[in-house]
Amino acid sequence: MARQPDDKSAAKSKNDTKSDDSVLIRELALLLAETNLTEIEIERAGLRVRVARNISIAASVPTAAVHAVAAPAAVAVPAAAAAAATDLAKHPGAVPSPMVGTAYWAPEPGAKPFIEVGTRVTAGQTLLIIEAMKTMNQIPSPRAGTVTQILVEDGQPVEFGEPLVIIE
Repeated sequence: MARQPDDKSAAKSKNDTKSDDSVLIRELALLLAETNLTEIEIERAGLRVRVARNISIAASVPTAAVHAVAAPAAVAVPAAAAAAATDLAKHPGAVPSPMVGTAYWAPEPGAKPFIEVGTRVTAGQTLLIIEAMKTMNQIPSPRAGTVTQILVEDGQPVEFGEPLVIIE
């Protein structure tokens, strides 16, 4: 009579691995909370673990204003905003985004922004950083001048060709 292999030891090692994985995930989640990060990823011995938390920032809009807006007016506002963005893109001092990503005003959270409205910049000076595929890309000024408008918010997603800054 053939003997079945002893699967108890294999099952035990699988349970230990699952236990180790859950401990690692808990440690990473605690690290996220302690450091105020939104995402962390590690790779160890062929195991890649990514822990992220969703933080949604909602704009505060009075509820009376939400109920008072009619549907046709809601459609007209984005059309007007798109027309204004198109006009700014044609501005001779507009600096367009060279890529799709997330724009940041400073090198790290809480740091002084690279530029502010009224800042005099030189050609090649860093205006913003755009994060694309987990890579931080410095966006240099194409010309010298004064920053008259910053058209993106800190942490805002941007599209290719979208105007970021106006330099006159």
